[in-house]
Amino acid sequence: VLIGMEIHVQLATRSKMFTGAANGFGGEPNSQVDPVILGLPGVLPVINRRAVEMAMMVGLALNCQIAAETKWDRKSYYYPDLPKNYQISQYDKPLCGAGEFALPLPDGTSKTIRIRRAHLEEDAGKLLHEGSSGMSQVDLNRAGTPLLEIVTEPDFTTPEEARLFGEELRRICRYLGVSHGIMQQGHMRFEPNINLHIFHDGKVFKTPITEVKNLNSFRAVERACAYEIQRQLTEWMAAPTEPAGGKATRGWDDDQGITLLQREKEEAHDYRYFPDPDLVPVHVSRDWVAKVGQEVVELPVPRRARYMQQCGLTVKEALALTEERSVSDLLDEAIRLGGSPKRLANLLLGPAAKLANEKAGEGASIDSLPISAGQYAALAKMVDSGVVSASASVTIFEAMVQQPGAEPATIAAEKQLLQVRDENQMAAWVKQAIEANPQAVADYRNNPKKKQASLGFLRGAVMKISQGKADPKMVGQLLESQLG
Repeated sequence: VLIGMEIHVQLATRSKMFTGAANGFGGEPNSQVDPVILGLPGVLPVINRRAVEMAMMVGLALNCQIAAETKWDRKSYYYPDLPKNYQISQYDKPLCGAGEFALPLPDGTSKTIRIRRAHLEEDAGKLLHEGSSGMSQVDLNRAGTPLLEIVTEPDFTTPEEARLFGEELRRICRYLGVSHGIMQQGHMRFEPNINLHIFHDGKVFKTPITEVKNLNSFRAVERACAYEIQRQLTEWMAAPTEPAGGKATRGWDDDQGITLLQREKEEAHDYRYFPDPDLVPVHVSRDWVAKVGQEVVELPVPRRARYMQQCGLTVKEALALTEERSVSDLLDEAIRLGGSPKRLANLLLGPAAKLANEKAGEGASIDSLPISAGQYAALAKMVDSGVVSASASVTIFEAMVQQPGAEPATIAAEKQLLQVRDENQMAAWVKQAIEANPQAVADYRNNPKKKQASLGFLRGAVMKISQGKADPKMVGQLLESQLG
């Protein structure tokens, strides 16, 4: 199985690629256009410098070679969604050349994915086919939006790898701030190219490459690749010879879970590429690359590695905490202020995630809560030093959300949640729990299989009697002492 990916990323610039028209999702149809977008006579395009810099940032993140000179080309095609009848793209001198990315895999290993190129171009508008009139409507709001097209080598061998790469690329783009990465708004579109090399009777049979167009979800990428692999294999097995025909383009029907033939794949000469006479080449100096490189923050993959190796977090915790840059930055700042990474991870992925979802809906970001890194660090230190229990920290956290700016120590004192460290008081609570639970005491003393479970039950009983004020560690020691 050979799978290569073409990925279109809409860049989050304020204006469009070659004009000052606003760049944004939504709005009334054809409200974000101007004479350049409409292809009116006599107008000239102007390069969006920030789009070039954003493309360079992604290129650097993917270890691409940044070209010293890049130029613009006209790609001719005739559809109503592009009024001037050509798209401004980059053909033989892309901004970003060869690169590579170490893709983390679920088994803990990584796989090198080679990047062939990444180039800038403008997006087309939308054609809307609605009703039974047989007529189509055109919305040009998307036309002219800056697009970065990233092309990989055919290094993926499973649908899962293709999906994982798409997910990692989305995280990178969001971390860099070059794209919002909202899939429902078309900020990223995936086009896997799939074919098989079948070894049979000492020969290699290669199926024609199929490109599946405009997939807008990671689930669709994985499902479309899996379906296409099986389809090509089934067709070859029906006639096990060298397949005829060239490259083909297929669409994806998400409801049926199948691909549908659209057309035979065009070659480069079909588009009649030639240099755009209205745009000058872009000369990229080393100083410019270095300046842009300063905007490339620590990316998700190295952050996850740091969290696991230096902070002792699990793979699952590290992945969850690096999904959003804002949450990862919050964690880093709280660690800098003295909070222990493990305790902070528990707070962020426990009560913080729960309350964020309740407050703003499923998938809401943890950093939407009105709690600073300093407050997180202070609460984590209180738990680790035994000032409050882990269960009490949840109550304190909920109160911090309700009272923005309130310090955890103040809330703990007001709600009488400070842990009691008086040994006599705790001994009395332990005695009360033992007397109230004779069956658990009997299991602890007489049933080795139930000993640990019984101890945990009695510890919970003590915490309940003390309203969470007892020190769990001291409770455990006192229980073992009194139970003998």
